[in-house]
Amino acid sequence: MRDRIDRRQFLLGVLGAATAGVVAGCTKGGRAPAVAKSAAGGATELPPAGPSRLMIASGNGKSPAALTRAAIEEAGGIRKFVHKGATVVIKPNIAWQRRPEQAATTNPQIVTEVARMCREAGAREVTVLDHVIDQPTRLVLEVSGLGEAARAGGAEVMAIELSDSPRLYREIEIPRGKVLTSEQVVSKVLDADVLINLPIAKQHGGSILTLSMKNLMGIIWNRQGWHQRDLHQCIADFSTAVRPHLIVMDAVRILTSSGPKGPGDTKDVGQVIVGTDPVAMDAYSATLFGMQGAQIPHIAQAAQLGVGRIDLAKVKLQHVAA
Repeated sequence: MRDRIDRRQFLLGVLGAATAGVVAGCTKGGRAPAVAKSAAGGATELPPAGPSRLMIASGNGKSPAALTRAAIEEAGGIRKFVHKGATVVIKPNIAWQRRPEQAATTNPQIVTEVARMCREAGAREVTVLDHVIDQPTRLVLEVSGLGEAARAGGAEVMAIELSDSPRLYREIEIPRGKVLTSEQVVSKVLDADVLINLPIAKQHGGSILTLSMKNLMGIIWNRQGWHQRDLHQCIADFSTAVRPHLIVMDAVRILTSSGPKGPGDTKDVGQVIVGTDPVAMDAYSATLFGMQGAQIPHIAQAAQLGVGRIDLAKVKLQHVAA
């Protein structure tokens, strides 16, 4: 029998003005209830009526760590998401053997800062986790700087390889999916109290852009299966069931060509964006490439499925000086 998503797993609401400035669903003294669907397997709720919020930190000469902390503090602080004693999974992009300046993997300073903030909030366990594609894994962690970055923040690293046992995964149902009806997800993610998504914004040959929703492919078993089916719809379907509690987008330097691995052209944007609405996050991030969210099929499809807001006129873009 398929495992159902535990009530602890995934955030249902989005950060919106209608939530009186707090994370949707936050409970006093704890983090948000984390359900992707009801215990009976019903559909997820739609986003709240008010506009979603994105915190956009930028500052000339400011470090990625400073931008990250400023944006998260503006969102209400890490304790809005991480309670004392929590187990946290942080999901950056660690797929490629690329140096940080090549913008194919998440900036190490952002990974360290988020892990450190989780520890400051009293997290019992912090794990930086991703599916590593390039081999050997040791060199990927070394060249990208992400192995040391995780350790510097007080986190452990779980670098999953294709050869790893499928027993690391558990099947979940995706009742609202149009292409996906179920998927194998890393058990470590399902068992965590908090999931924080740390994508880097970049061009992608298959999905046009790889942003927050696409970044979640690193927690599934059959990645190739999505490419063989309808990649965009699979990304949107999965986002109806798996909802990170917090998204921290690395747009300090973005990869604008030859993605997702590069090397390619890069652009210094100097931003770290924080929010909880993945559609709004990805729609805004698309503008950094001169595109609109509606031009990216999986962003538009996720919006149609009620995952979040694609119309940036209905999203509060809150600029933060670091």
